[in-house]
Amino acid sequence: MRNRESGNTGAKSSRLSHYDESGHASMVDVSGKEFTRRTATASAFVELSAAVLAALPSNPKGNPLEVARIAGIQAAKRTSELIPMCHPLALTHVDVQAEVAAGGVRIKATAATTGPTGVEMEALTAVSVAALTVYDMTKALDKAIVIRNVQLETKTGGKSGDYSRGAV
Repeated sequence: MRNRESGNTGAKSSRLSHYDESGHASMVDVSGKEFTRRTATASAFVELSAAVLAALPSNPKGNPLEVARIAGIQAAKRTSELIPMCHPLALTHVDVQAEVAAGGVRIKATAATTGPTGVEMEALTAVSVAALTVYDMTKALDKAIVIRNVQLETKTGGKSGDYSRGAV
């Protein structure tokens, strides 16, 4: 699987890893993989109108950015319950940041573990749920909110090596 922006392959095989030889969905056996420190950072953007952005500080449900941050942390810890082929991981760190930016809210999450498999899905799940939480807390003001650009930014560790979006 070739990344269009960076040229990184991100995989050593031309076969998708979550399918067995018969084409059935299968959880990858990571029991033989080396335990290494692994990190991943993902981002998302919640596009909000100027009126919704102006109303953020006075939201009657509480601070949407802080609630989204906590929701993202919780989501990262529960990724294997949501994504069928993900392994339950002992996360060593999760950080979720949500900040007002031009035209909306930018969300960034970093997950880390020391284990046999990566944390890309945990970081992606964290930003996705954080973005959905911003939507939930502001939808009364505007139904035209758009969640966009949910994407992996970086990953470190593991057999496939490091990845950085936009790296040459």
